Amino acid sequence: MTLRVAVLGAGHFGRFHALKAAKGARTRLVAVHDADPARAALVAAEAGAPALGLAEAIEAAEAVIVAAPTRFHFALGTAVLEAGRHLFMEKPIAATLAEADALAQLAAARGRVLQVGHIERFSAAFRAVVEAPGCDQALSWEAVRAAPFRPRSLDVSVVLDLMIHDIDLVLTLAAEEPEAVEAVGARVVSDHPDFAVARFRFPSGRAAVITASRVSLAMERRLRVLGREGEMSVDFLARSLGVLRRGGAEPVATMPGFGVDRSGWTDHDSLEAEQAGFAAACLDGVAPVVDAAAGRRALKAALAVEAAIG
Repeated sequence: MTLRVAVLGAGHFGRFHALKAAKGARTRLVAVHDADPARAALVAAEAGAPALGLAEAIEAAEAVIVAAPTRFHFALGTAVLEAGRHLFMEKPIAATLAEADALAQLAAARGRVLQVGHIERFSAAFRAVVEAPGCDQALSWEAVRAAPFRPRSLDVSVVLDLMIHDIDLVLTLAAEEPEAVEAVGARVVSDHPDFAVARFRFPSGRAAVITASRVSLAMERRLRVLGREGEMSVDFLARSLGVLRRGGAEPVATMPGFGVDRSGWTDHDSLEAEQAGFAAACLDGVAPVVDAAAGRRALKAALAVEAAIG
């Protein structure tokens, strides 16, 4: 059984979605739509599917991937769900919490799947972090995601562009929502904050600091997890993970009884895994890994960061 999929939005990430859906084991790309017909035609030709108008694209599909700019998420998502189609919404789920709630309510009322595109949940790296010793004993998280400037996704701040990935991961690891948020950030080259540093305090007393920048000298992606059992240090670009703990394999001379367990992971295609999860939710009735509630939690925290920046 295959799922007929349409992609709305033929930009940078929409193109990737279209190409993956065209080759998916359980998906068949039946349409590509974009506000720019020429761009839609180029991506559609590359993916081997027709470029259609909005209504026609939705009509041809059983499920729709929305990869348009954030300001269009609510209108497009509403059109998809009102037509009775399953919806994959790229992150963030919407521009506001009210819009996110309306989409979630509409999906529930129509009995349709609503999955949100927090792709990091499907990565081999995140699986390695979750399975590492001491991950469930964390008291503090420190995440850094930085990249050189690229002239795309400038319709939103770095918080909704990049930081929201790590917000979602930290909220997933913490299994609770923050009760307080502090943040600093600034506009550098766009009309929205291009870097931000946010501190979250959770009801349990735990904390997280997340840094995101899209105006950095070089790529950087790191995570540090601190707890009573020791420390986990992750370099996502080097695909390396080290855990300092009592009884670790590699002795630490200055800490008798402690050692470091070093490991890594082999990357897989996270977008392919994410789309496969969406297909399973639509075809088999399994719960989506990242549902509307998870998308709302990440959006709520991200908007709190933006509010704190001012």
